[in-house]
Amino acid sequence: MMGDRDLERGGNTKSRNGTYPPPTQPATSSAYYMENSESQWTSWLVPMIVVANVAMFVVIMFVNNCPNNINNFGRGRQCVARFLGRLSFQPLQDNPLFGPSSSTLQKLGALEWDKVVHEHQGWRLFTCIWLHAGVVHLLANMLSLVFIGIRLEQQFGFVRVGIIYLLSGIGGSVLSCLFIQQSISVGASGALFGLLGAMLSELLTNWTIYTNKAAALFTLIIIIAINLAVGLLPHVDNYAHIGGFMSGFLLGFILLLRPQFGWLERQHLPAEARLKSKFKVYQYVLLLIASILLIVGFTVGLVMLFRGVKANEHCSWCRYLSCLRTSRWRCDNN
Repeated sequence: MMGDRDLERGGNTKSRNGTYPPPTQPATSSAYYMENSESQWTSWLVPMIVVANVAMFVVIMFVNNCPNNINNFGRGRQCVARFLGRLSFQPLQDNPLFGPSSSTLQKLGALEWDKVVHEHQGWRLFTCIWLHAGVVHLLANMLSLVFIGIRLEQQFGFVRVGIIYLLSGIGGSVLSCLFIQQSISVGASGALFGLLGAMLSELLTNWTIYTNKAAALFTLIIIIAINLAVGLLPHVDNYAHIGGFMSGFLLGFILLLRPQFGWLERQHLPAEARLKSKFKVYQYVLLLIASILLIVGFTVGLVMLFRGVKANEHCSWCRYLSCLRTSRWRCDNN
């Protein structure tokens, strides 16, 4: 249990940071998929999520009230950006990301294994998605969300993108909580990795309507690999990234199917030339497999979590998925 030690001191806090926005060209250019008569949606959910996260961060800083705790900092340590008054940041020794103390994040719903398992506060699996460890953390995640999310919402609508975002965030929280017991975790990166995973499965399940398939697939894989590699650095919760990515990857096969080429124009074709099925057989197969894996994965993960299972005790090598030990840094809390 973390107690009230300050953010990033001794590696006690995991920020789900390091999600770099992919370039929009591979996802939106007609060089990557063949345009059809599908109309685009107006993106409003993703901007609203950005506004909600920014507003939540302001609330966090208001509750944190750094000047009120200045006597507890010790000699020579003061709030950063004191002109902001109550909204000023913790000393950089406590939080180099320009944000609140870890005790404030803990109070407002940060993910913490002990509270989820022993105090039955399962709601933290959801609330931690809306908290950020600092301005740097918030900006990185919101820029990534704009680059990734708006394109998906324009193509598939707010309902499907919203479901992927929330379920991926929760999936990331579950995996994070199973592996991390000694620190708290906050951030929307699990949800963002879910959108990346959904982009990949969307490409695979709609493979036949894409042109330049190899280029699109290679671009996405490189983007995903870079982001996962960033998660190997200390103090970054790569378990949330992986859990969110896998959740989004499976959800993409379920929610982001496109009709096979020619389906939308069938009413203009002779009866003998019309397609009999909206989707191809392999799309239905992938949908069925993904549905089973998603249900089983969430069920097993939640059961293990609320039974207090510590996954690291059953998988000794899994700690390397979140932090790669080198001569330059340690991974004491993985």
